[in-house]
Order: sequence, then C-alpha cells, then structure tokens
Amino acid sequence: MLGLIKLALRNIFRHRGRTSMTLASILFGVVALILAGGFIEDTIVETGESMIRSSTGHIQVARRGYWEFGSRNPEKYLIEDPDKLRKKMAAASDVEDIMFRLGFSGLLGNGRTDWSIVGEGVEPDREARLASYITVVAGRQLADKDQFGMIIGAGVAKALKLKPDDSVSLLVSTTGGATNLLEFKVVGVFQTFSKDYDARAVRITLGAAQELLATSGAHTAVMLLKKTPDTLEVADFLKRTISPRDFQIKTWVDLNEFYNQTVTLYEQQFGFLVIIILTMLLLSVSNTVNIGIFERVAEFGTMMAIGNRPARVFRLIVAESVCLGVVGSLAGVVIGLALAHVISQVGIPMPPPPNADQGYISRILVVPSVILTSFGIGIAAAFLASLLPAYKVSRMHIADALRQGV
Repeated sequence: MLGLIKLALRNIFRHRGRTSMTLASILFGVVALILAGGFIEDTIVETGESMIRSSTGHIQVARRGYWEFGSRNPEKYLIEDPDKLRKKMAAASDVEDIMFRLGFSGLLGNGRTDWSIVGEGVEPDREARLASYITVVAGRQLADKDQFGMIIGAGVAKALKLKPDDSVSLLVSTTGGATNLLEFKVVGVFQTFSKDYDARAVRITLGAAQELLATSGAHTAVMLLKKTPDTLEVADFLKRTISPRDFQIKTWVDLNEFYNQTVTLYEQQFGFLVIIILTMLLLSVSNTVNIGIFERVAEFGTMMAIGNRPARVFRLIVAESVCLGVVGSLAGVVIGLALAHVISQVGIPMPPPPNADQGYISRILVVPSVILTSFGIGIAAAFLASLLPAYKVSRMHIADALRQGV
C-alpha cells in the first residue's frame, strides 16, 4: 500500500497541468464551503445573541403557568419574594447577574392621544449589563435614579411623536383590579432587532412598576451568564435546586421560537449548498480526472502488459485521485481559514433582517465541524470521480490499451 501511494504521488506531480486543474476545482469547493458555513454560523450566533442581549437573557424563571396563562391573569403568577429567589439562583456557577422584571400592559398618553403598550418594570443598572444589543437612538439609558423615568421603543416614540424630556401618562390596571395613573418623563428612545417589539415596548424602573401595580413582587427573574454555551448546564442546576412545583425554568432557546425557525432554515440552506457544491465538484473533478486518465491509457496498458493485474491499476488510479483530494482539501482548508480571518477583520456590512430596523456586521466564524465536512467532501468528490474511469481503464484489453499510444 505504501508503494502504491508513493507511485500515485509521483504520478500526480509528474502531470502538473492536469493536477493543477483538478486541485483548483477541489480547492475552490472546499474554500466555498468553509466561508459559507462560517457565514451561516455567524448569522445564527448573532441572531441568538441579539435575542439574549436585547430581551430574554440566558435563562428566565417564573411561577409555574405564567408563560401559558399570565397574559390573562398576571396577578396570580407574581414572585412574592424576589430576594429569596435571587439568592437561590446566584448559587449557580458562571452567573454574571440576576435581575427581576414586572410586566404590565396599559395605555400611554401624550395629552392628545393614547397608545396601547406592553411595558416592563426593570432594574435599570442591572439591565445595562444585559442590554448590549439595545441601541439608544435618542436620549440615554434608563438608570436606577430615574424613579419616574421611562425609556420607550422607537415605534412608540413615532406613534405618539415623543422625544426625550417629554412627559407622558401611563394608565394600567392594578393587581386588585383597580386602575392607576402615573406621570413619567421620557429619558430615552431605543431600538432592538425586533420592529414589532419597538412598536409597543416601554420600560420603567421596577420600583415605579410595583407602585403602579400596587405589588411588591415581580413576574420573571432573568439570568445573565458569562458564557452562552453554559446555558443548559446552569438550567439543569436550577431545575434541581428550585422547586419544580412552584417555578418553571426556560432557556433563551425555549423563549425564542423565531431562533429555532432561523436555525432550521439556515441548516437546510447549508445542507442544500453542500449538495450543490458536491455535485459541482464531482462534475468538474470528473472532467479533469477523465481527461487525465484516458490520455494515459497506453501507460496503464503497459503496466498490465508487464504483469500488473487490473485490480492494481484500478487501485493506482483511485489512489492518485484520493491523493489529489487530500492535497487539494488541505490547501483549501488553509486558504479558507486565512480568508475567514481576513474577512472577519474587515467585516461584512449586512442590511437589517426581516422585521428589524438595525443592520449588523457579519463575520466568518471558524467552525470545526464545517472544516471537517469541507475537507471530507473534497476527498469524497475526488474519490467518487475516479471510480468509473478507473473501472473502464482497468477492464480494457491490453492490446486495445497499448494501441491508444500509437
């Protein structure tokens, strides 16, 4: 086998023109797969991080039934002792921060008209560590000192023609069923990755929301982790330490159905791209391999005439193609990684995704599974492309093969 590989390597470097054509085809396919796979992976990661860092955090904890029925009866699903729950959650590893939110809905008025909103009472200074994907387009972020301050979505500001320092009134129903009205001052206008969210969202301090709703509780506890890959491990820990009868735990993946749909879409697109590139590689490599092999029919006939069995000729042709596949794939991986690094340093400006206002800078991530897949496809294409011509040549009569050289 070692002698066969040495002979195959000597043959492919002896025919440099044909070898270069085949290597170029394999290299192009491998580089295309690495760049496409890295781009798709970056899109998936950016989508996930935008959802984590603009709204959901990594993990949320709420009273059991809140996510199913809380929109109808939110007062029945309050976390009565947030500080006690915070201590239990803080026992998990790799926790960066834990914050509580109190949700409500109501009418926001500017003195001339009202606008239906979905609001949250938040802990602003803690939320600032989470909300790195929220862009303040006017004014500033909400702070703990803003007792009756409010930050509103860009869609809300547009609908009510509001700007920082404007005063607004917020009308909501309390937990007891009464109505309550408080005056707030707009301190900022924000944008997230979701245009629909920006069209209805407002945020006030948790203390103001508790006063508005006449409660001391909260609806959800939001956990921010140091590393996103630790989410499942921390979620499992919380499920063991927090009573499952009283509380329900959801990860950011559970809370974002759009993310799951996006991942499925891009995985299917990449799978289809792999099939297309494999087909292109097979056609292009088959063409160059066929030309090279049938130009050397007399050479293979001579080998069989001096005693080499057809099976050895078949193995030699396949070995040459596999060696080409390995060399071309290795070169493709090296060039692909270099291009991924250069492109990532520069960045690719992307337009806003559907239902969003903000664009982003895309990069090419280095994904080990994509690199292995690309490397394997380059070798597989060369191997499959050689089977039919190798079979045909090895089954030719010696006299017919030698006659090709005349």
